[in-house]
Amino acid sequence: MSIFALQSPAGGFLDEALEHFNKEFDEWCVQFDDYEDASIIAESLGQRKSVEIVEITPLTYPKYFFHNLQGNIHATRKVDDKIICIVEPFMGSNFRIAVCDLKTKRVRLTATRYKSAMSVEGAFSNFSNNED
Repeated sequence: MSIFALQSPAGGFLDEALEHFNKEFDEWCVQFDDYEDASIIAESLGQRKSVEIVEITPLTYPKYFFHNLQGNIHATRKVDDKIICIVEPFMGSNFRIAVCDLKTKRVRLTATRYKSAMSVEGAFSNFSNNED
């Protein structure tokens, strides 16, 4: 299921009062179930606010909901109630697999470090919810 939100081109999401932009997406940001509803509100703001409508899907959740997940996210997929990501914690570092729990909002990096994109992709594609 997608969530639609109003985002400033400079960053941040419009709060439910349609007054201020929050740096991070949280429960106080205005959310819509479909693009049409978001568009109606965006148009009603007129010249007061410059906003873009963004679609947040389960595969883009890490970017918006897991703020303690650091680094470049190269790929994501959903396994049960978790989002699994290939992460490069900082430029030039070994790749890791991050497990983002949608229920608890916790992020866990697996212990294994991968030197190449090919080696992490194999582990990523075969990752099961029972792995540590």
